[in-house]
Amino acid sequence: MAWQRLLLLAAAVALTVTAGGAAFQFEEATLESIQDGFKKGSLTSTALVRYYLDQIARLNPMLHAVIEVNPDALRDAARADAERASGAYRQASSSGGGLLHGVPVMVKDLITTRDRLNTTAGSFALLGSVARRDAGVVARLRRAGAIVLGKSNLPEWGNMRSARGLHGWSARGGQAMNPYVLEMDPCEASTGSAIAAAANMAAVTLGTETIASILCPASVNAVVGIKPTVGLTSRSGVIPFTLRQDTVGPLCRTVADAVHVLDAIVGYDALDAEATMAASQYIPKGGYKQFLKIDGLSSKRIGIPNGFFHFETKTVMTTVYKQHIETMRRLGAIVIENLDIENLSESRDTTKSGFLVAAPAEFKINLNNYLSDLSYTPVGSLAEIIAFNAIHPFEEKLIEYDQQLLLLSETTTGIGPLERAAIHRMEELSANGVEKLIKEHQLDAIFTPDSSVATVLAYNGLPGIEVPAGYDEKGVPFGVTFGGLRGYEPRLIEMAYAFEQATKVRRPPII
Repeated sequence: MAWQRLLLLAAAVALTVTAGGAAFQFEEATLESIQDGFKKGSLTSTALVRYYLDQIARLNPMLHAVIEVNPDALRDAARADAERASGAYRQASSSGGGLLHGVPVMVKDLITTRDRLNTTAGSFALLGSVARRDAGVVARLRRAGAIVLGKSNLPEWGNMRSARGLHGWSARGGQAMNPYVLEMDPCEASTGSAIAAAANMAAVTLGTETIASILCPASVNAVVGIKPTVGLTSRSGVIPFTLRQDTVGPLCRTVADAVHVLDAIVGYDALDAEATMAASQYIPKGGYKQFLKIDGLSSKRIGIPNGFFHFETKTVMTTVYKQHIETMRRLGAIVIENLDIENLSESRDTTKSGFLVAAPAEFKINLNNYLSDLSYTPVGSLAEIIAFNAIHPFEEKLIEYDQQLLLLSETTTGIGPLERAAIHRMEELSANGVEKLIKEHQLDAIFTPDSSVATVLAYNGLPGIEVPAGYDEKGVPFGVTFGGLRGYEPRLIEMAYAFEQATKVRRPPII
């Protein structure tokens, strides 16, 4: 009866908005404008969810950003409307989370939800599997009052399937497309989340990154992506790759929105205890929203490392990047150019660095552990996933995409001397490379084009923020990355926000 009363109350609120409220601007809506709409009566969660469901119905046949939508999203929206109407508004106890109450969030299909949605890494092999609980970050989103709208597309198994690369394709989701220029690669493993944010198919989204999986799709889809310090956000309930590098972060249309989502999902999780406990020291009292400062570039020491800005001299990108560097100087940043990262070429080469030695073994161990923790799964191991693909070659497109990386991973036998040496080498490359550079020059950040620095930031779990920077001759978006040491999120947010507010580059795709 209580639930029926809530539904009736929500319906009454929706009718009030329809009848008398001022028109709400759905396109490019921010968390602040959404909450303002709720407060003024020009918007309900039900109307907001309906808008995004309509956007998905209209655009997803072309963009393939979303694998499935939550069948209970409208019910959850009605509950949120009723909570506001009755005064039972769930304010987050710490910073930022209150802005997520009643807001639909799209999460990557590596992040488990304990509801009627599937979590499959884009593969038919896991269809019907049941998680014991929400992923740690999803539990935090729900506590903040957010509505899980659906699961976003990704290269199947987070790109750990075909040596040729999947370029945004999964068996369940199809071929994800860049909403700005359809024929361009939407890039890396949080593809669908970035596209959904860019094309206004969700209010905000979550992705994951091992190498470039947040930063790269953010860059080419003109959205903001925050790759947090590893351990700042829990990986419990997330289909893993390598726990040394895996991290969960937001992809949103603005820096402010990404920061508010970050505030809601950071923190200790007993199911990812070692990493989240170690990183909890970096979480500032009062949260991250306090660092959304318009003068955030003032007096910041920003390094421009060599080896990244090498474009043809008369391209749009070259011109725009030079303008952005001068803008940062004008806003008070101390920009130091011509810096060298030691062993940069080795760091950026995943074969030479050792990543491709260690990662297949780590993937097998971590994936099998994940599968063993499910309440139900049709496949219980990597070996069974490989067998499933072999039995279903048409559905999984084995001829087009093969499964060489899965096969390679299955041949591994744990973390032995070769893998330990590779892991040590990656840690060494990071410590003696980018970390040494930042410390020696007392930098607040390094500044690099698009996501080209992603590999350098990956090996020791360093954070980065991608911000839209421009559009090339074909109209393809490109971004910039502010990268720093572990725990540097406050200063990176200050710089990213000030840069965004000074440049105002982002525009929605015309589709």
